[in-house]
Amino acid sequence: MNPDTRHLVAELARLCDQLLAMGRLAEGRLQLAMGGLVDRNVEALRLVVTSDDRIDRHQIEVDHQCFTLLALQQPVATDLRTVVAALKIATDLERVADLAVNIGQAGLRYLRHPPVKPLIDLPRMATLASTMLSEALDAFIARDLRLAHGVLRQDDWLDALKDQIFREVLTFMLSEPLRIEPATDLILMSRHLERVGDHATNIAEDVIFMVSGRDVRHGSHRLPPVDTGERRRSTPTPLV
Repeated sequence: MNPDTRHLVAELARLCDQLLAMGRLAEGRLQLAMGGLVDRNVEALRLVVTSDDRIDRHQIEVDHQCFTLLALQQPVATDLRTVVAALKIATDLERVADLAVNIGQAGLRYLRHPPVKPLIDLPRMATLASTMLSEALDAFIARDLRLAHGVLRQDDWLDALKDQIFREVLTFMLSEPLRIEPATDLILMSRHLERVGDHATNIAEDVIFMVSGRDVRHGSHRLPPVDTGERRRSTPTPLV
């Protein structure tokens, strides 16, 4: 391996570590928000709402690393797709952290009222969304197409839980108008969690494109893979 290739491998590994740290922070914020809601822990929810700076700093660092790699290393084929995917994944992770903040804010409003109903499906949604996010990141690290496709399949389950919550909460709103305000926050939180799943799905789609050159967004998996000059390389540069 020549010095330039070794340097590229090292920089891609550092980029991978940065994204992984960012992803773990986003997951942690999401779990803290849901735990604060379930435990009726106001302090935990306030912490989620006021501690978004670390995620933002990670995104700035990832962007800087990616642009430096593009300018100085001029990666091609899989390595180029990896850098582009990292830029997009960082944006998705930052938005997941923003959604955790939204859940924290809605949770603080919800806790001002008596409980509308036992919280069962909303924590299930949070667990599923967090699992999708974690598996999407694992797929990125391992270049695992099977894991990435598994994340895509789970998105329908998350949508079904959101619809179930909406139907159930709507019955409470119709029967007890005084519960409309907190019930609305339950619906909002389910939508925020559904959006987390969408961002996990975005990451999984980026992984599929990164590894295979296939764009699976919007049903475009039926199209042939793009020609990225992959034949010029025998093996991709490993992430780790």
